Amino acid sequence: MLVQSKIEYQYDGKIFEGVLVYPNSFSNKLPALVMFPNWLGITEGTIGLANYQAQQGYIVFIIDLYGKHIRPKTNKEANEAMLPLRHNTDLLRAIMHQALTTLMKQATTYNIDTLKIAAFGFCFDGCCALELARSGSDIKAAISFHGNLDTPNPQDAKNIKGSILVLDGANAPLVPRSQLTDFMNEMNAAKVDWQLISYGGSVHGFTDMSANEPGVKQYNAKVTKRAFNAMNDLLSEVFAVN
Repeated sequence: MLVQSKIEYQYDGKIFEGVLVYPNSFSNKLPALVMFPNWLGITEGTIGLANYQAQQGYIVFIIDLYGKHIRPKTNKEANEAMLPLRHNTDLLRAIMHQALTTLMKQATTYNIDTLKIAAFGFCFDGCCALELARSGSDIKAAISFHGNLDTPNPQDAKNIKGSILVLDGANAPLVPRSQLTDFMNEMNAAKVDWQLISYGGSVHGFTDMSANEPGVKQYNAKVTKRAFNAMNDLLSEVFAVN
């Protein structure tokens, strides 16, 4: 059985509210995952994905990037909330770091293994997971599901301390294929431990059960299962080191 707790944090006078999802009964310290939802922010679908991952033996902290009282209901509202962060990497990183710091402060309360922290995200927030790694955060891995791969600061890849996994929809029109080449060059130049898996026949949003725009954004159960398996294989590997 899983438990959910709302966790508040502040940045620059603004209140944010994330959701912590964790098993209600365990004796040992558990690894923790920072989860960046898609551009709609924290939704029932987001919590469903967090529940699935928590059932694998993780504490999952769903990050709020917009603010406690900003919960987009439409794509237009999501775009308006997302663009200020998309265009201001410094602000995005600052909010993410505050959220990560907040998670670490919960270590004693929720029995978190602070040596085993990773991040994952979806769509725009897959990009966020990569930016958290590029910022130099001490995380063991960053995983992006059907996210953008471009960055205004490719040289920051030298700051990456953990492993990188990109799970890409091979037919996604919303992520230009040139980004894959640029990403590979960026990672290789910085000598990062990276993987890129591109799933044939899948497009953007393949993990989103509500996505139903054929050829653009569409749920794919088979690819979702494969992608989560790939992430959990990597997490098992990087967390086994400690």
